[in-house]
Amino acid sequence: MAETVTACVALGSNLGDPCVQVGRGFAALAALPHTILRARSRLYRTPPWGVVDQPDFVNAAARLDTTLAPRELLDALLAIEASAGRVRGARNGPRTLDLDLLLYGDRAINEPDLVVPHPGLHERAFVLLPLADVAPDFEVPGHGLVRDLLARVDASGCVVIDCDHP
Repeated sequence: MAETVTACVALGSNLGDPCVQVGRGFAALAALPHTILRARSRLYRTPPWGVVDQPDFVNAAARLDTTLAPRELLDALLAIEASAGRVRGARNGPRTLDLDLLLYGDRAINEPDLVVPHPGLHERAFVLLPLADVAPDFEVPGHGLVRDLLARVDASGCVVIDCDHP
């Protein structure tokens, strides 16, 4: 039997109805085979990063227990994005749903299209805030604990939101 690993995934959306898109993303993660959704973060409204001339994002994070291998999990995340209508365009541009594999246990993976921990994770408030909701004491290989990394970034532009009561 395959080993169960704790993985963390970032969710983000700024097209269509971002709250609905992120909610569907959580539901799709919970439905993955050989995977249990253990925790979901609060939702955060965050300013765009990189390409700033676009709508704000709704960002969140999920903690999963899975027996899927890293590549299988990545493929599943890409399939969920595609089913949400994700069209890959400009880097850091607008998207219906973005799912990023942030952490896979304590492993560091560096393959052509799979890098874990996710590059830039340690310096992005829009990733660290929701990740701290679900895994504050997790180690980001090569960088430190999530809660310590969060303390080093400016998270002032990120706001907790309640999509049921905007």
